Amino acid sequence: MHFQLLQNDPDSHARRGHLSLPHGDVETPAFMPVGTQATVKTLDPEDLKTLGAEIILGNTYHLFLRPGHEVIQRQHGLHRFMAWPKNILTDSGGFQVFSLQERRKISEEGVQFASHLDGSARFLSPEIATNIQVALGSDILMAFDECPPSGAPRDYHETSLARTTRWAARCKASWRAARDRDPNYHGNLFGIVQGGLFPDLRARHAEEIAALDFPGNALGGFSVGESPAAMYEGVATSAPLLTADRPRYLMGVGTPEDLVANVGAGIDMFDCVHPTRAARHNLLFTSIGKLNIRAARYAEDNAPVDPACVCSTCRTFSRAYLRHLAVAGETLGLRLNTIHNLHFYLTLMREMRAALEAGTFAAFRRAFAARPARVD
Repeated sequence: MHFQLLQNDPDSHARRGHLSLPHGDVETPAFMPVGTQATVKTLDPEDLKTLGAEIILGNTYHLFLRPGHEVIQRQHGLHRFMAWPKNILTDSGGFQVFSLQERRKISEEGVQFASHLDGSARFLSPEIATNIQVALGSDILMAFDECPPSGAPRDYHETSLARTTRWAARCKASWRAARDRDPNYHGNLFGIVQGGLFPDLRARHAEEIAALDFPGNALGGFSVGESPAAMYEGVATSAPLLTADRPRYLMGVGTPEDLVANVGAGIDMFDCVHPTRAARHNLLFTSIGKLNIRAARYAEDNAPVDPACVCSTCRTFSRAYLRHLAVAGETLGLRLNTIHNLHFYLTLMREMRAALEAGTFAAFRRAFAARPARVD
């Protein structure tokens, strides 16, 4: 992996970069569509390539449970299995495991939990989570961490981040062992900084993770219950603490407003289910605000979802047709909505990259903030 920092915005912490990975280049800031179970819901790889996605995300927890990483490894890895020729980042499964709450038990060794599919007892440790991701063949692996709620007490965050540091070192040892076993293995392990909304804990943990010298680093534990304002403040404080010459990844965030604010804070990479999940609930993002395509007002509206959009959905179909699909419960509507929303997100990232290259990012942020919040 090679990360080249191309520009720093003089009015913010925003960065323009170029990330070279085993399955191609990624222009940053970048948004990664989420393919939880080796699929971005309702789309196929050709759709994603047409949209311009350069990297997508897969979920270690879900693929561990079904179909199993051994199955995928025997199918020559996740890229071949899902016919996706570009890059894949896999999370470690930590967030999913810790969200199980009553179904899991944490120890220094790892986490015992009950599968949400059948209740069977399962176990993940730093070594197991890393080796699963090695078996999947992802281009970027994430260290196994504990992700406490942002509102958890300070002493819990202190205990948690100390354990996460110890786990990160174990993840790195397993990752290096995989590289030693196979000289053709080129996956890249990222560390994760925790600490909740406590700036001093974030600073301490950033130092600890930096000392482990990962190829890239992430901020975890944001957008887990705190207000957007608190999240923006926390990221703005924490992002500059991450190693400057490595990619910076903000996990599980966010809305279009989140992306613009946190690019300004210095984040290079994002993922979130929001655009695809919103599409399945008939909420569409446009240049004039958010649109609920089920609304009765669109029953005979022959305009495209967004007259300013050039995605295949907007070039081909009317609001009236998309509303019909939504009301009728037709699955085609979910696919067309998803194409539009991901096009909106990926176009937003392209616009921010262009503004950074032109030195007009501050003006871009002002214009974005002036857009309507909602249209129904």
